[in-house]
Amino acid sequence: MSEWFEEWFDSHYYHLLYQHRDADEAKAIIMRLIDHLAPSPDAKMLDLACGKGRHTRVLAEAGYDVTGVDLSPSSIEAAKEYETDRLRFGIHDMREVYQPAEYDYIFNFFTSFGYFPNEEDHCRAIESIAHGLNTGGIFLIDYLNSPYIAANLVASNQVVKQGVEFRMERNLIGGYFIKDIWIEDGNRNLHYQEQVRAFDFHDLALMITDAGMEIIDCFGDYELNPYEEESSSRLIITARKS
Repeated sequence: MSEWFEEWFDSHYYHLLYQHRDADEAKAIIMRLIDHLAPSPDAKMLDLACGKGRHTRVLAEAGYDVTGVDLSPSSIEAAKEYETDRLRFGIHDMREVYQPAEYDYIFNFFTSFGYFPNEEDHCRAIESIAHGLNTGGIFLIDYLNSPYIAANLVASNQVVKQGVEFRMERNLIGGYFIKDIWIEDGNRNLHYQEQVRAFDFHDLALMITDAGMEIIDCFGDYELNPYEEESSSRLIITARKS
């Protein structure tokens, strides 16, 4: 039986619901990160859980050697249309090491983590990331800020995208943010559910340091302002492999 994220992220409706997360947003955060991190021109990068590659493509356009991987076959099929000799894509489960000691930077954008039903798989994913980095390599995770989200949880809302109605309900249950999504598309009625672990800074920091990486920065939004637990919209952590 497939896990919820395999089915949902490979669905047309997932991409329709989140279509506002576009290339312009990706370019803005990537250019700020390049200014901040100052990668060398020959840096090798991995975009882990890349979706259709909106961040991956911006990194490649900036001149870097970039690989994007994702568990969704349909996303990778779409992304492969953009492949070049310095931009490639593949299907991959983040719980496994993609290429050992291969990358100077590994990025995980847009809360593409925290989906697994047990802590062992989350730790295994972080350890696999560490194994994929060169010594001194940088890992960046862009996660939701759980304390802020919990305090400001929108219980329900409804949106219409291209004639498709999405009705969503959100709860915090058992340490997971649960989003139930009901879809009405003509005569079709579907239901999906997202489950994201409500990790806070200390949870992620412990997994990262246990995997042999040292935290070097923590930002609270895509403008790279300092992280504030009670008010930041995001939790963006950078760490270096020891």
